[in-house]
This record gives sequence, C-alpha cells and structure tokens, in this order.
Amino acid sequence: MKRMQGWVTTMLLGLTLLLGGCGYNDFQRLDEQVKAAWSEVVNQYQRRADLVPNLVATVKGEADFEQSTLTRVIEARAKATSIQATPELINDPAAFQKFQAAQGELTGALSRLLVVAENYPNLKANQGFQDLRVQLEGTENRITVARNRYIKAVQEYNVLARSFPTNLTAMVFGYEVKPGFSVADEAAISAPPKVDFGKPATN
Repeated sequence: MKRMQGWVTTMLLGLTLLLGGCGYNDFQRLDEQVKAAWSEVVNQYQRRADLVPNLVATVKGEADFEQSTLTRVIEARAKATSIQATPELINDPAAFQKFQAAQGELTGALSRLLVVAENYPNLKANQGFQDLRVQLEGTENRITVARNRYIKAVQEYNVLARSFPTNLTAMVFGYEVKPGFSVADEAAISAPPKVDFGKPATN
C-alpha cells in the first residue's frame, strides 16, 4: 500500500514538473492576463457608448444639424452595442473581427460628427457639448491604452502558443492562438487619437 502511494506521489510530482516545464503554468498565467486586458478594452468601449446618447441629444438641439451624420452615429452605436463582448469572443477570430469592425464604424461616425459640429457656432459655444467632447477625447485615450495592453498580452500569449516545445502543450490542452487587432488598427493606435478638430468641415 505504501509502495503504491509512493508510486502515485512520484507520478504526480513528475506530471507537475512536466507540465511546468512545457509551459502549462505560463499558459494559465498569460490566458488570464489576456482576459483581464480584454475586459479593460470592453469597459472603455462601453464607456464611450454610454457617452453617445448625451452627445446625440445635445446635437439634436441644433435644428438644422446634418441628419445623415447624426443617424450614422446612432446606427453605429446600436450595431456596436448589439455584439456581446464575452470572454469567449477573444477565442473566435470571426466574432472578434465583427466586433472590431463595429467599433471602427462607431469611431468613424463620431469623428465625422465632431468635424461637422465645427460648422455650427452654437454647438461650439455650448458648454455641455464641449464637456462631452472632452470626455470623449479622454475615453478615446483610455481605449488606446487598453488596446495597446491587449495587443501586448496577446502577442506574449501567441508566442508561447507557437513556440516549441510549448506548442505541444498548446495542442494537448487546446490553447489556440488568439486574434488581435488588425495591422491597420495597430498602426492607427500608435498615434494619438484625433477627436478634436480645429478646422471646419467641407460638405
């Protein structure tokens, strides 16, 4: 009986050392790191989405504001918030791409809205509107920081998943490569976000 217990203990110890040496513990750590980074990205995108209704309501007060621009913002927000950004989404490249595209549409729509707003002196003089612009600018900065952290976390995880011999551990335990933001997006977020425009738009 004691011999059997000793054999089991030895096997468990050997298995523990084997898993540790093949990167199992690193996968656990980096997977949690990616999830945490993604959660922060989602939080900041939600923060931006929460600002949009107030921004739209303020702009609606300008009677002759370009309605197509306003409609685009409303529709883009609805599309972006309709996608459930669950933790599982970062393991599904197709779903991740769809989420990314929807957020990109909202970014473009908001940028257009702020450009057009430069043509309306009343909006430019509206303190509530200016406060919302400042909040939006701060949120865009936080989104940039969160996305950068996510990109770095995914890169570290994916290197482990693709390297030998840890790629064998990845295959055994189902640790697949995680999707990241597109190359175009990564280039874009390397520069400060521009949501405050000083020149009037040309229609």
